[in-house]
Amino acid sequence: MSAPDKPAYDTRVFINCPFDDAYWPLFQALVFTVEYCGFTACCALEVEDSGETRAEKIVRLIADSRYGIHDISRTELNAEYLPRFNMPFEFGVFTGFKYGGRGRQKDKVILVLDRERYRFQRFISDIAGQDIRAHGNDPEKVIREVRAWLQSQAGRRDLFGAEHIVGRYRVFTADIPDLLAGLNKTAADLANYQDFHNLVYRWIHRDTVG
Repeated sequence: MSAPDKPAYDTRVFINCPFDDAYWPLFQALVFTVEYCGFTACCALEVEDSGETRAEKIVRLIADSRYGIHDISRTELNAEYLPRFNMPFEFGVFTGFKYGGRGRQKDKVILVLDRERYRFQRFISDIAGQDIRAHGNDPEKVIREVRAWLQSQAGRRDLFGAEHIVGRYRVFTADIPDLLAGLNKTAADLANYQDFHNLVYRWIHRDTVG
């Protein structure tokens, strides 16, 4: 099966979150939910171009995406006592496009995720008023919150219910070893975003279209 065509602006969801092993289960759930709801998940991992700086890449992806999911749950200090500013930076760029951009950029929609509902007030209170939801570091809670947000913001009446998506997600994760074997790949290959995204796309297409 061929890869999906380049998505339209109104179906692109920019995902701004940590990219490390500890966050992987939540990231996997985020991408799966966005794709299962009929949207296209985008993030800074998807393009490898040595001629393009990371900042340029992020700005381009944000400009091309109407929806933005920003997880600010991991801004704590690292082993060198330095905070992680990547997520607040990308959130700021997305917000700048929404409130300072022109044309379709003003239609951008933002979801902020955190571990706890009101934790943000202790370190980034300026985002009060945004749609902020808590996932409790639970992938299935991520699915329910993201699905509910897409339902409310996109005005789609054809989305599958949250519990259905949770159930299919469980099946998908159980199927991953067999899917990889059928493609002559290993779990290590999923560190490449394109490999993971294509795996999700193939499985969902088979599950929903047949």
